[in-house]
Amino acid sequence: MKRKKEIVLLSFLIFLLITINYNFADNAIIEFLEEKETGVAERIIDGDTAVINGNSTRFLGINTPEKGEKYYNEAKNFLSNLILNQTIELEYGKDKYDKYKRILAFIFLNEKNVNVEIVRNGFANVYILEDKKYENELRTAWEECILREKNLCEKSANKCANCIELQELDFKEQKIVFYNRCSYDCDLTSWNIKDEGRKKFIFENFVLRKNRKIEIIAGNGTGNDDVLYWKNEDYVWTATGDTLFLRDSDEKLVLWEEF
Repeated sequence: MKRKKEIVLLSFLIFLLITINYNFADNAIIEFLEEKETGVAERIIDGDTAVINGNSTRFLGINTPEKGEKYYNEAKNFLSNLILNQTIELEYGKDKYDKYKRILAFIFLNEKNVNVEIVRNGFANVYILEDKKYENELRTAWEECILREKNLCEKSANKCANCIELQELDFKEQKIVFYNRCSYDCDLTSWNIKDEGRKKFIFENFVLRKNRKIEIIAGNGTGNDDVLYWKNEDYVWTATGDTLFLRDSDEKLVLWEEF
C-alpha cells in the first residue's frame, strides 16, 4: 500500500514538473516568435511616422494631425524630441506592412510605449484597426488626456459646446444626428466632424436652429436645413468600431463618442 502511494506521488510530481516546464517553454517560444527589432530613429516624418533603420515606419494604434491641421507641428516636434537619433525597439503587430509598404510597429524607448505617450500628451487620437494589441493602454491614455485637457483633448469654451448633443450614430446607414438642446441658435460654421482616421466633414455657413436636429449622411446629395451630406465618401463609420470627434472652429473638442 505504501509502495502504491509512493508511485502515485512520484507520478504527480513528474506531471507537475512537465507542466511547469511546458508553460515555461511555451512562453519562451511565444516571446521568441514575436517579431521585435532594435533600431535608430533617423528622421521624423510627422507625428506618427518616422524613418527607422532606413524604413518608413507608421506607428500602430494612433493617428496624429495631418499637415495643415492644428497640432501637426507640435506632434512632430514632440516625437522628434522623444526619439530622434535614439536607439529604440520596434514591436510588430498582426501585419508588418501597410498598403503603402510602410512598416507598422509599436515603438518603445527605455521600455516605455511611445505610441501611448503620444496619445497621453494630446498629440494623437486612438486609431484601432484590426490590431488590438495595447488597445487598453491607448484608450486609458486618451482618458487621461481628456481629464488633463491637453492639446487635442482641450475642451471647447464656445457657448454652444454644451448645446450640441449626439442623438444617433448609425454605422449601417452611415448617418449621425446632432441636436441643439439650447433655447438659442448655434452657428456651427467651420466646426468639423472627424473619425479615428483621416475622414473629415466641415460645416460650411451652417446654423443649427434652437431645439432642432441635423442629419449628416455619408454620400452625395442636395442638403437642406435638416440633412447634410458628407460628400465623396461612401462610408465614414467603421462597423468594427470607431470614434466620432466634434470640434469647434478653433479645433477645441466639443464631444467625442466611441462605438
